[in-house]
This record gives sequence, C-alpha cells and structure tokens, in this order.
Amino acid sequence: MTETYQVVIVGGGFAGVAAARDLGRKGIEVLLIDKNNYHQFQPLLYQVATSQIGVSEVSRPLRAIFHRRRSVRVLTDEVTAVDAAAHTVTTVDGTTYRGEILVLAAGAEPNFFNTPGAQEHAYPLYSLLDATRLGGAMVNLLDRSDRESAGAGSVNIVVVGGGPTGVETAGAIAENIKYVVPGYFSTALAARCHVHLVDLVPSVLGAFSVKSQTYARKHLIKAGVRLHMGTGVTEVRDDGVTLADGTTIPSKIVVWAGGLKAGDILSGSGLPQGRGGRIDVRADLTAPHVDGVYVLGDAANITDARGAHLPQLGSVAQQSGAWAARNIHADLTGGTREPFRYTDKGYMAMVGRGAAVAEIGRKRVQMQGPLAFIAWLGVHVALLSGARQKASALLSWADDYLTHTRSHVVLGHPEVAPKE
Repeated sequence: MTETYQVVIVGGGFAGVAAARDLGRKGIEVLLIDKNNYHQFQPLLYQVATSQIGVSEVSRPLRAIFHRRRSVRVLTDEVTAVDAAAHTVTTVDGTTYRGEILVLAAGAEPNFFNTPGAQEHAYPLYSLLDATRLGGAMVNLLDRSDRESAGAGSVNIVVVGGGPTGVETAGAIAENIKYVVPGYFSTALAARCHVHLVDLVPSVLGAFSVKSQTYARKHLIKAGVRLHMGTGVTEVRDDGVTLADGTTIPSKIVVWAGGLKAGDILSGSGLPQGRGGRIDVRADLTAPHVDGVYVLGDAANITDARGAHLPQLGSVAQQSGAWAARNIHADLTGGTREPFRYTDKGYMAMVGRGAAVAEIGRKRVQMQGPLAFIAWLGVHVALLSGARQKASALLSWADDYLTHTRSHVVLGHPEVAPKE
C-alpha cells in the first residue's frame, strides 16, 4: 500500500520541524515521520543527564507543535528504507509513503570511528534515552561507591571528545562532583571522584579561537577536570579505557562525545554519500543527481555562499529547514529555488557555572566568562520549542545556578547501570 502526499519529511529534529511548520502555514499537505512522537533539543541533553534540567524541558510532543497546522500529519513510525529516485520511504510495517517532494532530515548517530569496545561499552549522548541512561548510570555509580569503604579507589568518569558536547558534559559532571556530591553524599566521596576529558586533538574546542580554547582549558582544570589532549582512545572496556600513549584509565562510565555520522538509512537511499556518510547537497539544499529531494540538518553536508562547509549545529539545521520550505513552496507553485543563505550566529560552549565562551557572528566577536554565559542562555532559550519549555528551563537554570542544588531527579535502575 502506498500513501501519497505533497511533501514527505523524514525526521522531527530542528530541520524537519522547521520545514514542516513553514509548509503547514502555507497549507501544503505534509507527512512528518519520526520514530519518536516528540521533538528533542539535543544541545541540552547533557544537562538532562546531570539533572540541571528535566526531560520535559528539552522535549515537546510533535503533535502539540502542529496541532494548529491541519495540513501537517505527524506519524510515529520508523523508516526502514528510502528510495530517493521514487520519492518514497517505507516503514517497519511495510507501508510506503510517497511525496511529490521528499525531505530527508533524519539526523545523525554517534560515530565511534571503529574504536574497539566503544559501541558496546560507551554511553553516547544524542537522544533522550541516551541522556536518561547516562544519568541513571551515574546515580547508580555514586550510590554503589557511597557504600564502599573510605579507603576505596578513585571513581572515574571519562568523557571522550573535546568539542562543545564533550567540554559541556565534562564541565557539568565536574561541577556536580564539586558542589552536589558533597551535599548529597559526602566530601569523602567527592574527593574520590574525577572527570577525565580525552581527545586526539591537542586542544579543547578545536573550532574556536586560541583565546576561547585557553579560557575553556583553564576553567575545566579549575573545576577539576583532568585533560588528556593529543592522545586518542584505542579501546573502551567495561572497566575503563586505553589511550594511544599506553595510559589506562579505570572507569565504569565512558561518555562518548567523539563525533557524529549520518544514520544508516541514507546508505540504501541511492544518494551518493560524502564526509561523515552525509549527502553533499547542492546550494539550494537539494540532493545531487535526483530532482525533488532535499537533505537537511545533520544528514547533509551544507556549504555557505563562499563554499565553506557549515558545522552540524542546531541553528544550521533550523535555518536549512526554513529555507527548504521556501524552495519547496516554489517547486509546488512554479517558482524558482534560491541558494541557501545562512545567517552565521557563531559558536558557543558552556564551560560551567557563570563560565562560557562565545564567538558571535561571521566576524566572530569574542566573549568569555559571565557575558558569554548570559549569551549562551539567551540563544538556547530562543532555540527551545514551546513557551512552556522556555519558561521551565529558565526557572531550572535560576534554581541551579543561584544555588548548589539539583531540583530534577534522575532515577538509578539496574537496566541502566554501568555495563559490567
């Protein structure tokens, strides 16, 4: 059985939601398919894992987003096959959906770079399930370590990846150890806990300026993070990691923030894959060699007007989705597509309480410290979906950053315990 729509969109992330929302405003018939019935705000998943904000603040039901857009149908299902030439997708029950226009915005998945043991033993941080599993595993680890004798060894958490996700995650865990663990457990346990940040590149935040890298490095060290830069991970085991220089770090929790790649769904689509398994799209965001197919967000390698590759950021995905909607409307109404013009908002990374780095706009106006921290908060509030989510996040941040408590609960369960 085949169902036909004007536009079929695969993926309910930043790009897919932005495209569906703008097309829905124009009354275009859209089918939006995602395996989850909610939109998730991935840049803040590390804060869910560290109990700074709750699940409801980074997720919003897709049907709530589109409940006033009657021309948009949300389908909770998993796409198992894509035929780009035919503009069709097939779901697990065998149903095929065809669109006059097909939009692939299915996001990405962790790239373990064939590191032995990483996929089996490391904790990625790309979905709500990832975040809650990691949060539960850390609670279990602390509970178990609290039962040990005072003379027991170190309690290590290893974060792999020195980009924004790795830096933000390592900083948040280190601040939990510094501020939260002594109050909820004991200072003796806090003294045994250590965070290690590992990356093959020689500096944290490689895409940032040297000034921002230096600030982030100093703040991480001040927070207690132990840096292992310039040496990669050669193996992940259930009891720790081995580095390229032969160093071993015993750890029951290894967080993988080492990069992303396109999902497997693209491999059978018939589209040529480029760097990271993503599709090298044309300037108007359409796929090469086939008409009427758009690839957006983390599934695409997108370039700006100067031909430079754009990073896998929420702002890039959101803007590409909105731009694609304009071009799709032109396709359906006899108009002309226009090349994607990205408004460069720069880079940001939270390093800790009151500490962040920001390089704003194309000219990369640099900020470090409290001012960058405020800018980071403002940008992330603006990107959150829904007024309720924005207000709740602001309240959570106020409670978190003005005190040393955690208002959100992360439950430890045997099924999310560290793998042994």
